[in-house]
Amino acid sequence: MKVLILGGGGMLGQKLARRLIENGLNGDATPEITLHDVAFPAERFPGVEYKTGSIADPGVMEGMASLRPDVIFHLASIVSGEAEIDFDKGWQVNMHPTWALLQALRSEHDASGGAYVPRLVFTSSIAAFGSPYPERIGDDFLCAPQTSYGAQKVICETMIADFSRKGFIDGLSIRLPTICVRPGKANLAASSFFSGIIREPLSGVEAVLPVPDTVRHWHASPRTAVGFLTHAAGLDTALLEGRRALNLPGVSCTVAEQIDALREIAGAETVALIQPQPDPAIMKIVEGWPRDFDPVRARELGFQAETSFSDIIRVYLEDDLPNAKSG
Repeated sequence: MKVLILGGGGMLGQKLARRLIENGLNGDATPEITLHDVAFPAERFPGVEYKTGSIADPGVMEGMASLRPDVIFHLASIVSGEAEIDFDKGWQVNMHPTWALLQALRSEHDASGGAYVPRLVFTSSIAAFGSPYPERIGDDFLCAPQTSYGAQKVICETMIADFSRKGFIDGLSIRLPTICVRPGKANLAASSFFSGIIREPLSGVEAVLPVPDTVRHWHASPRTAVGFLTHAAGLDTALLEGRRALNLPGVSCTVAEQIDALREIAGAETVALIQPQPDPAIMKIVEGWPRDFDPVRARELGFQAETSFSDIIRVYLEDDLPNAKSG
């Protein structure tokens, strides 16, 4: 089995690659893995092929499709804050390359006489939705994004559904919760502080909280996100009945509840490193985000997530900060 991970140099792409190397995919214990990204960590996985470049460059997606991977994980994009700041770059990276990939996969499908129909798993986002919201967003709530990032994701979802309907690919889009706690440095995502207020204090570093602690949001750990991806890769898509975008399970909690979980695990001294510094720009963005979901379809299809934010912190301690001491 050939597996391609677009965005393979990022945090999630690296964790996914490691999972595939250790556990295989869809019954294949040793899949052939190709990673594509603009850059990669210095430490590389043995036996994995690396391809460096931007998905927005001419011919790149055609080259990826020519490999005829059996499973494609499309994780590559610029994050929400950057897509909002740089309007042109957002569309150039988050939408146009997906169209180029789909057209290239269609060409490979046609050249094979219809025999080549790859599974495409696209990482979408809860930014697909816009307010006003019900108390909990159900599977039938309309997509009405209020950011460029959200609009780009919804357009890609729609294209993937249509190319799947025509039989060129077998795709699905999974709307990830905000992934927390993300290891490493903060990125330009407006949601970055959700991880920062946990990650930095656990390393003995002060963290800025730019929103009120009453803000509620929807979270899942990186470990769970990798599980979502591998489960989606083997899912019987006939069960989707043509609705190829899924809201995924997660944990709904307030920032105050995040902090309470941190206090329980790491103690009051760690929590004291969180410094409230209101940022009106971030607060305005956060006001338009979803807060809670009722993802019945995904749960019935076997997708699973943590049930508390304490569990999410413990996953971070086990996977990315194994030397941390809990209080």
